[in-house]
Amino acid sequence: MSKLQLDFSARKFTIRTSREENSRKTHLELVLSPQMQKPKIRTMEKLSSEIGVSRPTLSRFFQDPTSVRTSTRARIENALQTVDYVPNFFATKMNRKSSGLIGVIVPHLNDLFFSGLIEAIETSALAADYMVITQNSHNDPALEAQAARNMIAMGADGVIMAPIGDASSIDALSRLKQERPMVFVDSRLQDHFQDVDFIGTDNQQSIGLIVDYLCRSGEPPAFLAMPNLNSNNLEREQAYTSRMHELGHEPMVIPRSNGETLGFEEYAYRLMDAHFSHGNLVDQTILCANDRLAIGVIRAANRHSLFGTAGKAPSSFRVAGHDDYPLSAFVFPSLTTVTQNTQAIAEAATGQLLRHIRREDRIEDAVTLTFDAELRLRDSA
Repeated sequence: MSKLQLDFSARKFTIRTSREENSRKTHLELVLSPQMQKPKIRTMEKLSSEIGVSRPTLSRFFQDPTSVRTSTRARIENALQTVDYVPNFFATKMNRKSSGLIGVIVPHLNDLFFSGLIEAIETSALAADYMVITQNSHNDPALEAQAARNMIAMGADGVIMAPIGDASSIDALSRLKQERPMVFVDSRLQDHFQDVDFIGTDNQQSIGLIVDYLCRSGEPPAFLAMPNLNSNNLEREQAYTSRMHELGHEPMVIPRSNGETLGFEEYAYRLMDAHFSHGNLVDQTILCANDRLAIGVIRAANRHSLFGTAGKAPSSFRVAGHDDYPLSAFVFPSLTTVTQNTQAIAEAATGQLLRHIRREDRIEDAVTLTFDAELRLRDSA
């Protein structure tokens, strides 16, 4: 074995050669010395020193490469190929009027409706060259207030928010509204924030649609509300009561139980399991304020064998929901519901917020934009 040391631009190479005389084979092995690894640079000050370009120039480059001279840009780009450096996002945005960030605050990240909504908002934001940062309030007023403060601290240009409802901290959200443009999505706080835009579903139309179907296809429905109060729950319950009266039926709202800390599915399961155990509501049509409640009802109904063996609900017991939750088509029996136009809601909310951020919308009055829902007929009703 022999070694040949080569030096190219102060970078050392070692070439090891070996020869097997019998086979007349020659092996060459190129060994890169540690000096060949890209040096890691952690700060912009160090990078500025290494490249020989001023820090303000580097900062402008990372904000917008076209803002520096072509020759300087080429020099920086070539130098970045030889070092290991990741620019600090917040540092590069520090001196800009815009951070390029849109904040989103939702009450549940484990709710697939909100997951889909966030994904659609991200897609719309990226198309406008904005990034999305998400905060989960966990349906907790204190955490929601902290999320609002975090959005201010992180310099979000504006915030899209689904408030948890009556328990929300009005002071914290008022501070957020003073500091940043804000748009409510899915639910709202109309009594306190009449000047904040709202984008969501037309609950009057969507509940009317499902009530009409249930009444013409079987027994008029009872209504199962959410355990905690927000504008969606109130609007849907009121829409149910109103439409039932218009059709000449007596509304029946199933009394709430003490289950505010439970998830929707668990809350509905426990509540309806107790009713079914006592023979109550076993021949009833039940309209749930959302699909997650309906999934809990279906589990309780299956436990008490209220559905037919073929997976179709007999006329004596039916369940329907609202939202078209992604798992609704895959429960047993599959859930009849109404679907929200999540994509349109997300695009409209993002577009409205961007108009405020860019000050394109000079109208003082708040915008309310709602979208119609569509029926999804399946086996449960």
